[in-house]
Amino acid sequence: MACLVFDIETAAQPRTQFDEAQWEYLFREADRVPDEAGRAARRAELERQLSLWPCTATVVCLAMLNADTARGQVLFVAADYQDGEQEAGPVEFVACLDESELLTAFWDVAKHYEQIVTFNGRGFDVPFLYLRSAILNVPITRKDLLGYRFATEPHCDLAEQLSFYGVSGREGAARRFNLDFYCKVFGIDSPKSHGVTGMDVGRLVAEARYREMAEYCLRDVQATVELYRIWRERLAGIK
Repeated sequence: MACLVFDIETAAQPRTQFDEAQWEYLFREADRVPDEAGRAARRAELERQLSLWPCTATVVCLAMLNADTARGQVLFVAADYQDGEQEAGPVEFVACLDESELLTAFWDVAKHYEQIVTFNGRGFDVPFLYLRSAILNVPITRKDLLGYRFATEPHCDLAEQLSFYGVSGREGAARRFNLDFYCKVFGIDSPKSHGVTGMDVGRLVAEARYREMAEYCLRDVQATVELYRIWRERLAGIK
């Protein structure tokens, strides 16, 4: 079965994209906090969260690999990107003019795969891609990628699999950890071990450090591929 492993990176849209009513709505909760220090802290937290919502953020990078061949692409938005000659290798780095071009390229690839694998893709990546594509009127070639939660086809979400669908809650034996934690436990090179995390994406975009962002996203996917292989060999089929 052809299997595509992917991950996205997102960044908040600039303030100029929102009118006053939208901006007030986004920070209404912070404005209700009675003390000034608490209000500022809540506002800062909400500003960080703007990169997590498809109505306030955009997809700036998407890395995808074939689970069996480790070949694939890293798509990233960078209209002014120049990187000389493309080095030979199993993974191609592709600069896109805008988010629409990136999403179109992804959906063109996704239609050729029977299964997708993600880490928390059912809760974040897939709905984010669906909504951003709808907002930008980009045709969606696969509308079944959320899948049935208690199944691994067409979508195997490793965050769900390794926590056994949240069977024991946050404090139980099967509590959910982040990708970095699982990688370290299973002896996989963590994508965060190279000095870049998802929290750095917005800054890297602002500083036009697109290749660093793209390489971080690729490390996320490479780690997910390794975690998927371990899950498939040791845990798949448990009910």
